[in-house]
Amino acid sequence: MKIGVFGSDHQLEKLILIRRLFEKLYALGAEVYIDALFYDFLKEKLHYTPANNGLLDDDNTLNIDIALSVGGDGTFLRTAARVNMQAIPILGINTGRLGFLADISSNEIDETLEEIFKNYYKVEERILLHLATENFQPEQYNYALNEVAILKRDTSSMITIHTYLNDDYLTTYQADGLVIATPTGSTAYSMSVNGPIIVPQSNSIVLTPVAPHSLNVRPLVIPDTTKIRLSVESRNDTFLVALDGRSEVFPVETELRIEKAAYSAKVVKRHNHTFYQTLREKLMWGADARMK
Repeated sequence: MKIGVFGSDHQLEKLILIRRLFEKLYALGAEVYIDALFYDFLKEKLHYTPANNGLLDDDNTLNIDIALSVGGDGTFLRTAARVNMQAIPILGINTGRLGFLADISSNEIDETLEEIFKNYYKVEERILLHLATENFQPEQYNYALNEVAILKRDTSSMITIHTYLNDDYLTTYQADGLVIATPTGSTAYSMSVNGPIIVPQSNSIVLTPVAPHSLNVRPLVIPDTTKIRLSVESRNDTFLVALDGRSEVFPVETELRIEKAAYSAKVVKRHNHTFYQTLREKLMWGADARMK
């Protein structure tokens, strides 16, 4: 099996775990390919040069069977952007903090990899959002697995976001921003601004305002077939658009068009692992703080 390993450069204290991961891959007889930037980090910062069958850079077509994302959810999102439309399943190994996408803990690595090499795993399809606007050049990655966020810049006053769904006028948000999230992203930025949690298999998108000026404005769940059109007003004459945290500045005359992408991301999950289990573990549902 050909395995591609991707990681972040914020793992100086994770060398033991990373070594164990590579050693397990070698023991299983994997062909190991490493993201070039991650390999440079391992070599220069951790003084570790894992054996490999090749390095993966941005010019490579990824000729691998599975991509391993070693880090947190941010690393997983960057890995998904790197995989792009190549339909390669991604397994998230969590060396970060919360980890809804990267939900394989350090003590599950050996068992999970053994299951993968026995083809005992499942692959979930996750929708992405596609952003279309004249400001994006073709070479830019204008897709988001978690969310597209329209935000005010710095400490400027609120922005005004005129919102249309399938060309039908919905409302005008006056707020610090608007988060348009997939079910995958419902446990990310959207959740932090009081958006609902949506099961990944739901065919839905959620619109969650950020600090809205009106108290009767609430998050809205819509079908994922909906085409969203936005125009923004701002005293600052510009605003931010963030796709999974990758931010760009836009002039106010820019019209944004957001819809479900034509392809999906493939996420590797263990057979005995469910989304509800992840919610219980990550959000500590049912935990009693009095019990030590």
